[in-house]
Amino acid sequence: MAIERFRYDGKRALIVGAATGMGAATARAVTELGGEVIALDVAPISYPAKQVVTANLSQRASVDAALAQIGGPIHAVFLCAGVADGNPHILAINFLAQRHLLEKLVERSALPRGSAVALISSVAGMGWQMNLAKLKEFMALPDWDSAAAWSAANEGTNSYVFSKQAMNFYAAQQAFPLSKRGIRINAIEPGPTDTPLARANADVWLRFGKTYREEAGVETLTPEQMADVLVFLCSPAASGMSGISMLIDQGLMNSGIAGSFTKPPM
Repeated sequence: MAIERFRYDGKRALIVGAATGMGAATARAVTELGGEVIALDVAPISYPAKQVVTANLSQRASVDAALAQIGGPIHAVFLCAGVADGNPHILAINFLAQRHLLEKLVERSALPRGSAVALISSVAGMGWQMNLAKLKEFMALPDWDSAAAWSAANEGTNSYVFSKQAMNFYAAQQAFPLSKRGIRINAIEPGPTDTPLARANADVWLRFGKTYREEAGVETLTPEQMADVLVFLCSPAASGMSGISMLIDQGLMNSGIAGSFTKPPM
């Protein structure tokens, strides 16, 4: 396969949650592959980008103001923003704001045919298929305000796990309607990864899978390893892939499911 199919020459990429961690690593990878980066975050951006847009994803007015600054065409959208449990706006930041951004861009045809979208979910979002009834009910409310009101009335949904299940469901649900527009959408489910967010929650996030990593002889995953998969998913090299959630955890979860690794992951 020609290396050009992995490159981003002549393409513009929007990275949401671009200041640190996987978002920053993705922005750097896109730049190295020849693309132009629009970096969006509430925190300062510490690397060169074609455009920097400041937005607070917990506030719809801030997100709409950011949208007004973003012009097309955009050939790749990376939805990388995320916070942990304990943040009262977790569902808005992890899902609602990013869905809102993407759908407004699609509505105004900012993503031409051949574009692609990649979301960051989590191993915490695995098993989303077992929660289909609640996810379908939630997703039937397409606007930010009604979805937020539904979450306030449904205990346990303003949470990290539900927000990541929503990401996986959304990637699956939108594969068909976006395909009709010539746009692909996929998600990744990272295992424990050494990011600033993970370090802030290290007792749980980085301790998870420790026994597996020690016995398998592998290191904790890095943001760059996640960025490599994200940029692949939005490149022409992945042109046949849409609607999937790709598990990236060095084999931890599937080894447990298959029974080849039987020790507790923590």
